[in-house]
Amino acid sequence: MIEPFKVATAAGTSAETLVLLTSAILFSIGTLGLLLRRNPMAILMSVELLLNSANLVLVLAAHKHGYVDAQSAALIVLVLGAAEAVIGLALALALFRNRASTDIDEPNEVQG
Repeated sequence: MIEPFKVATAAGTSAETLVLLTSAILFSIGTLGLLLRRNPMAILMSVELLLNSANLVLVLAAHKHGYVDAQSAALIVLVLGAAEAVIGLALALALFRNRASTDIDEPNEVQG
């Protein structure tokens, strides 16, 4: 079985608590960026922050319980996040070429 984290932390907090706190902060920043930004690049970065915060919790739970399968699932989530970023960048580039603007509120109709 995998041994738990052996990290010296300040004020008696455990490493698991610090990882969960970091994940919560990343998730909050990603959610705020997703809700408040109108630039497609900023929205894609916010989605990546959301995915990475979920990966942190997934890897922490896998490490705590000794599961190795969850680490491969986290790798799959990273690959899917990269694919999502490529598709999103391609859509943003096509939007900029057609409209000369990257504001996501501007194109309100889809033309065939």
